[in-house]
Amino acid sequence: MKYLFLGLLAALLPVAAQAGQSVSYKIDGVTYEGYRAAASGKSKGLVIIIHDWDGLTEYEKKRAEILAKLGYDAFAVDLYGKGNRPVETGAKKAETGKLYKDREKMRNLILGGLKEARKTSGGKAVVMGYCFGGAATLELARSGKGVDIAGYATFHGGLSTPKGQTYRKDTPPLLIAHGGADTSITMDYVAALSKELEGAGVTYEIQVYSGAPHAFTVFGSSRYRKRADEKSWNAFTDFLAENLVE
Repeated sequence: MKYLFLGLLAALLPVAAQAGQSVSYKIDGVTYEGYRAAASGKSKGLVIIIHDWDGLTEYEKKRAEILAKLGYDAFAVDLYGKGNRPVETGAKKAETGKLYKDREKMRNLILGGLKEARKTSGGKAVVMGYCFGGAATLELARSGKGVDIAGYATFHGGLSTPKGQTYRKDTPPLLIAHGGADTSITMDYVAALSKELEGAGVTYEIQVYSGAPHAFTVFGSSRYRKRADEKSWNAFTDFLAENLVE
């Protein structure tokens, strides 16, 4: 419970109180807009945040602010492009669909955001993501292309491994936070991933929260489940403390 009060307090801060800043950067000639929140005091390491299917919104910015208050440099990457923040379900599906069909581009966009983050934050990093961002996080984990990545974490994220892909034995540790009542990504996917990671010899931990539906961490939504959000966040902060130790 040591991080809980601070985390929830930061989550409730109004936008005006945010200490972070939007950052424009280019990848292959296209402009993207991420969000950087510098650590309070000496940095304990870097956390890369990958957004849900609606793009980088105030939600990811709030999470970045929470992490900054806990002493981590946080950078929320943009995988859609500056100003592209779909609202309608169809538009969200279209944007994620483009990247699911071009996974090399998905990986390159994450790495491009990581490169931008490292302009001000050195050392090891943990990559984490929500929903679509969770699937993207695992995409990077399987690729083995992340340099100085100490771990990967997903919250109610996609768990399927595309045909032809595998996890390498030297994949950094994984933390999977999942809702037991998730009807979009059922427990069958959780079991399959566990079996796959065991077979590959990867260090991992899977946390399942009873009664938690898909997107259980999203503040203010009908799917939000306080208990699951708090427990998964505490598991994540423990994960950071363990894996970002210099």
